[in-house]
Amino acid sequence: MAEDNEDFLDEELLDQNSIDNLDIDEENKGLYEHLNITVDKSQEPLRIDKFLLIFRQNSSRNKISQTCRAGNVIVNGVAVKQNYRVKPGDQISVLLAHPPRENVIIPQNIPINIVYEDDDLIVVDKDPGMVVHPGFGNWDGTLVNALAYHFEQNGEKSDLDRVGLVHRIDKDTSGLLVIAKNEYALSFLAKQFFDRKTKRLYWAFVWGNVQDDAGTIKGHIGRHPKNRMQMHTYEDGSQGKHAVTHYKVLERFKYMTWVECKLETGRTHQIRAHFKHIGHTLFNDERYEGHTPLRGVNLPKYKQFIKNVFEVLPRHALHAHTLGFIHPTTKKELYFESPMPKDMADAVKKWRNYLEN
Repeated sequence: MAEDNEDFLDEELLDQNSIDNLDIDEENKGLYEHLNITVDKSQEPLRIDKFLLIFRQNSSRNKISQTCRAGNVIVNGVAVKQNYRVKPGDQISVLLAHPPRENVIIPQNIPINIVYEDDDLIVVDKDPGMVVHPGFGNWDGTLVNALAYHFEQNGEKSDLDRVGLVHRIDKDTSGLLVIAKNEYALSFLAKQFFDRKTKRLYWAFVWGNVQDDAGTIKGHIGRHPKNRMQMHTYEDGSQGKHAVTHYKVLERFKYMTWVECKLETGRTHQIRAHFKHIGHTLFNDERYEGHTPLRGVNLPKYKQFIKNVFEVLPRHALHAHTLGFIHPTTKKELYFESPMPKDMADAVKKWRNYLEN
């Protein structure tokens, strides 16, 4: 699931507890259970269509709402609509007419930007908006579907369910990913990510004028105590996992700052949570309330300008700019850089023009 997430694949977003012997309506018998959840005791009331996005970020709220309207979302044994508000202790099950397809990868002819490939691995520069791996609500159209087609066309066999993804980034994060083609390459690369020996830099646009030209953000990252769709920074280390983000300012736009980030750790939503913690939420990051003007003047002209920038950059402003690692076979270092994607570059042009005028 998540920026991706930025995390290595050893962490789930939330614990999922099994539900035994759900008592469901007669019309739902014969359906297949795709998801079962026991709602956390600290969960505040939240619409179920929003709540399920926590577990299936590669889905859409509309698809989840359609599943509710079909009567296939069951809470405590009863089908609920999309406006049902979940409560602590609720037992939720999502039932669909077909068996779960987590282990079925459908090859699809989807264009992807391959920047390097050999017998052991492939490096892809992912476009924003592309989900990395199939999941609830998004069984196709993902990077993995595209890779399966690519391998098939080249006469290669790669079990992308068992080997492949070494790390992930969020659907709306753009930039570089490495995918292993065999189990040895996966293990070798995974160890580098686990030991934090890879060379990864991210570019981010954050609200406000970051005070220092360079700095370090420290604080454990764990699930937000009230908004379970967010990660939260626990500066006292009382919850979550140790996390460290180093940054330096690349350009200032008075009400927005372009920063380069180096992750010492790789927690879920680390950059997003850390910068929100210091008062500089990612630009247009809806999940973290960065999709409204957080800095600037209260003038109609400025508000219209921000609206125009949001239109050219309709996602959170985060880009995986560099990726460096040791090759599993040759043991030589490979290093890649991804240029700024068009939507972020267009946003920079608009900010520069705004300040000049």
